[in-house]
Amino acid sequence: MNKQKLFKLLFYSILFLIVCGCNKKRDTIKTLLGTTISQKTTDDFIDKQMELLNMPALSIAIINDGKVVYHRVKGYANKEKEILANNQSIFEGASISKSVFGFFVMTFVEDGILNLDKPLFQYLPNPDIEYDKRYKKITARMVLSHRSGFPNWRDDYPEEKLFIQFEPGTDYHYSGEGYQYLAEVLKHLLNTDWAGLEAEFEKRVAIPFKLEHTKFIKDDYIREHKVQPYDKNGNWIDKNADKWWKSRDSVFVAPTTIHSEAIDFSKWMIAMMNKKGLSESGFNELYKPHSEISTGFLREDYTLGFSKLSILNLGELYSHSGNNTGFSSYFAFDKDKKWGFVFFTNSKAGDQFTLNLTYNLLLSGTIRKQIAIGLALLLSKILLILNLIFVFFRKSTILKIRTSNLGIGLTVCLFIISSLILMLTTNYGIVTYLYPIAFLTIIILSFKTFRLIIKHWRDNKVNKIELVFQTVLLLSILISGISIGIL
Repeated sequence: MNKQKLFKLLFYSILFLIVCGCNKKRDTIKTLLGTTISQKTTDDFIDKQMELLNMPALSIAIINDGKVVYHRVKGYANKEKEILANNQSIFEGASISKSVFGFFVMTFVEDGILNLDKPLFQYLPNPDIEYDKRYKKITARMVLSHRSGFPNWRDDYPEEKLFIQFEPGTDYHYSGEGYQYLAEVLKHLLNTDWAGLEAEFEKRVAIPFKLEHTKFIKDDYIREHKVQPYDKNGNWIDKNADKWWKSRDSVFVAPTTIHSEAIDFSKWMIAMMNKKGLSESGFNELYKPHSEISTGFLREDYTLGFSKLSILNLGELYSHSGNNTGFSSYFAFDKDKKWGFVFFTNSKAGDQFTLNLTYNLLLSGTIRKQIAIGLALLLSKILLILNLIFVFFRKSTILKIRTSNLGIGLTVCLFIISSLILMLTTNYGIVTYLYPIAFLTIIILSFKTFRLIIKHWRDNKVNKIELVFQTVLLLSILISGISIGIL
């Protein structure tokens, strides 16, 4: 076989691998940054995490392009009785209640029943805090953005007395008390009881979005199908022995008692992505940041019920975590990309699971894919910098090789950097087409470079160590590039 046929065979083999790597299978899941992972990879990852973090049960759904593409219910609803969790299993959502309640409140605002900026005491005085006149400044907007000045829960303090920590509206402090005061106001405006407020939630949120078993107050179905709670060591928790939870068993606790499961909750998320249920101005109010939590590469703000995560002001995620005794949950969605995920678990490992799931899988793919991207970028930088130095500061008979590799290093660097930027924007779909085009360009340039390397090697007029180094570096870039497409 002559060298021309050998190079053609190599070229078409690599091209075949690229096409196979770029081919989207039906069982793939799109990550936030537009790369893909298989459902099997996702299953394996979740199984290992559940074992590692001692999570008895999990209900999870992943949304791509506004549709659920992955749904699993795993583990035990009751470990002691060895009852498996299933599609009917219900979990406590804990603080993800706040986001749903924020939307619920905005429906009252749009109907003219509630004004976001009218002091709440004008609707309903609060005798528990009347001793501090500053409470008369607290509005629904302050409550929903955690700027009321209230503590999270008065029960967290020895006196168990409601108090104000700072001038309302001037600072941020996470507060369930504020949300519950606002729930009292809504109940008063409707002239009803807690069951009546639940019925209003059904009317305004659950029924329109076909949420079959998402409720703030447990009904018979939820009581029958609710999974058991466990601590971080996997020990069962008797929540009925806790006076706080027992006293709120039939109360609409706005910031913490929502019950649901992944498929039901994902319907509400998809509605939020598609901006259903409110006017454009209503959603602008709902999503507008009010409280700055952190700044930097990953900026976090709090809106009227959502934690808003911004990456370099390019990508935006609306999310919330939830932690109750024996339960934890989390959801996040990009409303522009129509991408998101939600999970519920009957353990306290939700925070760690969120981090592992996001950064090791759903952000950009598996660790192996992230390593491949990092290696391709690192190796291309080395190729670029070294040949840049060689071309301008060292004369040699292999100037054409150095110039060609300089171009390859520059092409790879520009492609990866531009791809990473595009991944953070709504134009991330371009990367799917940019990858094979850029890689084909690099293959063609590499084909030319390899021919030059072989020619100079045979002429035996140059230092072969540099030829070997250039070859190894170029092959390493090609291998890492192919890995990006396949992994």
